[in-house]
Amino acid sequence: MLTLTDQVSPEAEIFDAVAVAAELEHLAAVHAGSERELRLAVSRQLRAALGRGRATAERLLIADRHGRRCAQRLAVMQDEIIRLLFEFAIKHLYPAQNPSEAERMAVVATGGYGRGVLAAGSDIDLLFLLPYKQTAWGESVAETILYCLWDMGLKVGHATRSVNECIRQAKADMTIRTSLLEARFLLGDRKLFDELVARFDKEVVQGTAAEFVAAKLAEREERHRRAGQSRYLVEPNVKDGKGGQRDLHTLYWIAKYVYRVREREELIAHGVYDPREYRRFRRCGDFLWAVRCHMHFLTGRAEERLSFDIQREIAVRLGYTEHPGLREVERFMKHYFLIAKDVGDLTAILCAKLEDSHAKAMPVLSRMLAKLRPRARHTLSESEDFVVDYNRINVADENVFKRDPVNLIRIFHLAQKYNLAFHPDAMHLATRSLKLIDQDLRENEEANRLFLEILTSKNDAETVLRRMNEAGVLGQFVPAFGRIVAMMQFNMYHHYTVDEHLVRCIGALSDIEAARTEDTKLANELMRSIQPRHRELLYVTLFLHDIAKGRIEDHSIAGARVARNLCPRLGFSPAETETVAWLIEVHLLMSTVAQSRDLSDRKTIENFSAAVQSVERLKLLTILTAADIKAVGPGVWNGWKAQLIRTLYYETEPVLTGGFSEVNRAQRVAVAQAEFRAELTDWTAAEVDAYLALHYPAYWLKVDLPHKLAHAQFLRSAAQAGKSLATTVSFPAARGVTELTVLAPDHPWLLSIIAGACAVAGANIVDAQIFTTTDGHALDTISVSREFELDEDEARRAARITDSIEKALRGDLKLPEVVAQRATAKGRLKAFAVPPEVTINNGWSNRYTMVEVTGLDRPGLLFEVTATLSKLNLNIASAHVATFGERVVDVFYVTDLFGAKITAATRQATIKRALIALLSPAPAVAERPAKGAAAG
Repeated sequence: MLTLTDQVSPEAEIFDAVAVAAELEHLAAVHAGSERELRLAVSRQLRAALGRGRATAERLLIADRHGRRCAQRLAVMQDEIIRLLFEFAIKHLYPAQNPSEAERMAVVATGGYGRGVLAAGSDIDLLFLLPYKQTAWGESVAETILYCLWDMGLKVGHATRSVNECIRQAKADMTIRTSLLEARFLLGDRKLFDELVARFDKEVVQGTAAEFVAAKLAEREERHRRAGQSRYLVEPNVKDGKGGQRDLHTLYWIAKYVYRVREREELIAHGVYDPREYRRFRRCGDFLWAVRCHMHFLTGRAEERLSFDIQREIAVRLGYTEHPGLREVERFMKHYFLIAKDVGDLTAILCAKLEDSHAKAMPVLSRMLAKLRPRARHTLSESEDFVVDYNRINVADENVFKRDPVNLIRIFHLAQKYNLAFHPDAMHLATRSLKLIDQDLRENEEANRLFLEILTSKNDAETVLRRMNEAGVLGQFVPAFGRIVAMMQFNMYHHYTVDEHLVRCIGALSDIEAARTEDTKLANELMRSIQPRHRELLYVTLFLHDIAKGRIEDHSIAGARVARNLCPRLGFSPAETETVAWLIEVHLLMSTVAQSRDLSDRKTIENFSAAVQSVERLKLLTILTAADIKAVGPGVWNGWKAQLIRTLYYETEPVLTGGFSEVNRAQRVAVAQAEFRAELTDWTAAEVDAYLALHYPAYWLKVDLPHKLAHAQFLRSAAQAGKSLATTVSFPAARGVTELTVLAPDHPWLLSIIAGACAVAGANIVDAQIFTTTDGHALDTISVSREFELDEDEARRAARITDSIEKALRGDLKLPEVVAQRATAKGRLKAFAVPPEVTINNGWSNRYTMVEVTGLDRPGLLFEVTATLSKLNLNIASAHVATFGERVVDVFYVTDLFGAKITAATRQATIKRALIALLSPAPAVAERPAKGAAAG
């Protein structure tokens, strides 16, 4: 059951044990008689040797890019260090002159270290194995080894147990059992270790395979829940995430336990994997070890999250280069996600094998409400090619797909229709049959009909499409989708790979159609009012809207071209195909206008209406926008964005209907005020009337009800306290930001001062809602990035920020000098490059010039931009601040000091130059350029 490490070739040696042993002997002579000084000197000597060894291992890894070999080198070095410490301790510190039977010990590597592989920051797990109870000699030797390892800066997990204790605790604790499963003899009494191996196999393992498998799979599910359920998170946890190293370890633990294998190669002999699958197993492990070793070396710690700030450097270290449309880091991460998918496939194959041998219990695996006990194997009435095996669809024989390739689509259609999960054998065979999906099948009328029904079904289309994708069928049937499988976008805005985002969009649209989500009320209502046939168009549009990511040209234009080719295949008319293509071309338009334009400006609405052209298209675009943003990631869609989309919809609708609106502007203001009034049951009618008069119509249309109510209580408290300057803080859980609300007398530099004060306090603004009251005050809600997980910690930080804002507004803080000291990009932002862009446009407003600023976000940027605009003698009438991950898009509606638009070309050029200079990164000093650093 328990194995020795794979041997590392002598030329790969990174630690000269003979030389280090000689150095330790010299130290023993120098510090003779002073045990404490000797131990510290030994630790220092070994720590230096360890550092040199790691540096050599890192150089070798960069040269040969072989992750497993690097991990083995590090483990062999650790073995040698422990051996030297043991021998040094029993020779110079605690020699046993006449060792008794009790004074025997075996030092055993357990856990990950027991596998004979280590990353630079990995824990060292040791078992000091004794024949009976602990003796003074054994305790002293173990303590010497442990204290020296700790003094070297290593993280060491340890246990001192007899063989009896090991067996007893392994029976009771699954974690200890798993740790001992990987036990590896290092040094000492070999007979003790052999006794442990024999008894562990006989007394613990035999007859408990089903129990062990169930525990490990349950543990895996819980680990995925903690790390994030999707294996397509763009900053994955390489060790504990779905498709990561721990999943591979779990496969091997289960295989060792159930099939009693000693070497990985024996998995082939037991029929668990065929040679090709076993090569995938090895390849996955090698790749993940290379990534993880580089992560530990690069960060200098046990970093397991592959975060944005190290992805590019690791991509360069692993030899990835830029290709047209894809940066080196995106190609690396695509490879990572394909490996994660392979790990998932290998897990499914092992689970199927375990079920055949009854080592894994057969649960009810239906995704949906399978409340009745699953029936055993039976056939389906529609097709003799498929059977149902305990609520899972399986193939009737191995030739099902060869006989009729349409079955590669039909199996998913039937599973969806009958709420069946997928048998791993069926998915395995489907993956092996992908070559059958050729152009004939793609043009097959029945296959396309079945696919469209899957895509537009009300029965969990998201899950079925995800399984089609994981099996490889989706990417083969729609080749354009195959190009974006496992593709990540190197930015902080998107949480998932492109293919996972598209699949999640289908789920988001399904939720909207079924009105399962409260935060998409407008889209829910519109879904019921669109033309029936347009329902299918929406599903197809969402499936295709980002399908051309990673190409050189604009993905919206290229995506529309894909739609024009695919839609006729799916049975759509030319007019329907054009509707889909148009929606894809403009799928970002509504989001952009809602978040970065002045929705109370008539010209904004006229321009947007001209692009949309009809109420039906407006409805479709509104639903599409809501589903798209919801599927970006948790917290991206929020009440504020929902309200902006709603406002834009209702401002645009009357323009498209020639003046008639189902809910005109005045009525909508009245409805919003009535909703607000109904909530304030503890206010008198006079108080409410006075408060309603404080706000202009735009406020009632743009702000969601929870914020309106919070604002009312805040302004009331400030008035009662006689304050014209006040601040308050909230922590909306869904958005992951801290909201600061500021009440202050309005003046032209107000936004600039607030932004500067936030920068001084180290707060990064991600969006802002800015309103003016009728009594000459400004009511601004500023959202800043959150830094602490606990509200209590974040509240202390927020108090410092609000204190900074109030001091700045009172004139107690000199902002330009203080901001200049702090305005450097933080952590993850340094990994990105966003080309600065400034657009000056007079076509979006009849009264104002619109200045749109796009660039890499950094603390203090909003302050610098607003201060620059003011220095250019521009008045800021309104500002629309939005952040999309690392990319900031700030829009300002401005005039000159006389209230006129900026029309002179020379003046516009001056403004552009000043802002571009502000957004452009300072030249790097003595910094090695990364390969392929240009954006693709």
